Parts: sequence; C-alpha cells; structure tokens
Amino acid sequence: MEIINEQALSHCIRDAVRAELKQHFRTGGNQLPKEAQLLSKQELAAELGISLVTLTDWMKKGLPFLRLHKRVFFERSKVLEIMRQQTIDST
Repeated sequence: MEIINEQALSHCIRDAVRAELKQHFRTGGNQLPKEAQLLSKQELAAELGISLVTLTDWMKKGLPFLRLHKRVFFERSKVLEIMRQQTIDST
C-alpha cells in the first residue's frame, strides 16, 4: 500500500526546504557576532578605508588571511587584534 508516491514526497520536501530557507534569510539567520565574521579583501579594505594595494602589502607583511580556492578572506577578530597590538606597540 502506497500512501504517497516518490514524486509527491520529493515536492513536499523541496517546498519545506524552500520555505525554511526563505524564513532563515528573512529573519537574518543565525548570524555570527560581528568580530567572528569573515570578510573579503574588498570588504575589509572598505571597512578600514584603505586601498586593495595597501591591504595586499599588509598581507605580504604578515596579516593573517584564509584562502579558499582563489578567494581570500580575513577573520575580523584577528585583524582587529593585530591592529590593536600594533597600536599598543607603537606607543
């Protein structure tokens, strides 16, 4: 005895997942605290008010970053900590 066929079940699952995703993005999802977020090169440069050339120079000088395929990301908390440390060391 078949209560629901495979195609109907597939549609039900797809609709349920779609509804959950819409709700998740509508409410902002479970966002990480601001300090724990990953930023792209463009996002970090804009946030710090520096050029991409300057950011690349800082990377060469040791600014920690993560590489995922060809994309580069920065952990906001690590960047802020390094900047705080540099400020303390220079005073």
